[in-house]
Amino acid sequence: MEFRTVALIGAGAVGCFFIRGLSDVLGNNFCLVADGERADRLRSQGLVINGEQVFPNIRTPEEAAGADLILIATKYNGLAVIMDDLRKMTAPHTTVVSTLNGVDSEEILAEAIGEEHILNAYMIVSSRRLGNRVDYNIDARGIIFGEKNTPEKTPRAQALDDLLNRAGIAHVFTPDIRTGQWQKFAVNISNNLPQAILGVGYEAYIESEHVRFIHDQLQNEVIRVAAAQGITIQYDENKHGRVLPEARFSTLQDLDAGRRTEIEMFAGVLMKKAAESGIDVPYTTYTYHAIRALEEKNEGLIR
Repeated sequence: MEFRTVALIGAGAVGCFFIRGLSDVLGNNFCLVADGERADRLRSQGLVINGEQVFPNIRTPEEAAGADLILIATKYNGLAVIMDDLRKMTAPHTTVVSTLNGVDSEEILAEAIGEEHILNAYMIVSSRRLGNRVDYNIDARGIIFGEKNTPEKTPRAQALDDLLNRAGIAHVFTPDIRTGQWQKFAVNISNNLPQAILGVGYEAYIESEHVRFIHDQLQNEVIRVAAAQGITIQYDENKHGRVLPEARFSTLQDLDAGRRTEIEMFAGVLMKKAAESGIDVPYTTYTYHAIRALEEKNEGLIR
């Protein structure tokens, strides 16, 4: 099995991680999916990825239909927007990989196109988007992927491994993708969200017992909900040198830029899964409403 044609939906802080490498090895058999004004803007302005201007091959959803592999790299709030296009693009042989954080994007996609098309994945990359410029750390672990229901490297997982090797894109196959996704989910909730409310950098988790307390309570709630799902994850401790002391993660970046955050993907999903299991998550619930209030403040709805 080989992925000869690849379509990417989403060219933000994560999507740009794939563009140069896949363009190099696939040429016009790789495309970025866009239409209308956005497609015109991408064709005229391109993207600046780690300081290099790139003009990716742009195709409409109709033109990209039937690709062997579709990579989903939208924001969480954008999933609903692309569903009609994704249904049209997905052929019987198509594999779909979501690079979104969280633990439910594959569930959402499976409802639209069928679970048989989905290869699970998540990303470990530090990236930042400003306008059409995206910068990411070149030493990232990249995309971590595997099959939901088997530890084996299936033919499609091997095909993705082969393609990413050729493209020089950092990646890791894992036989236990669901545990990895929940572990990353716990890190995102406990590191992304407190700093978004407090407006502090990463080092605050190490220097302040109060920030660390909030971190620990949130992470413990994720650990409990994961256990109810039959998944065991470990406590993750922040350490000096792990990332830059001033690092601001995606939720705080969104608030800084006046954008809506992905709080539904983080706290919203955890609250839903906790309720299904009869588990109270008071710190997550407070955090959800605090960040929603900050979004309202950004939008001038409250003063």
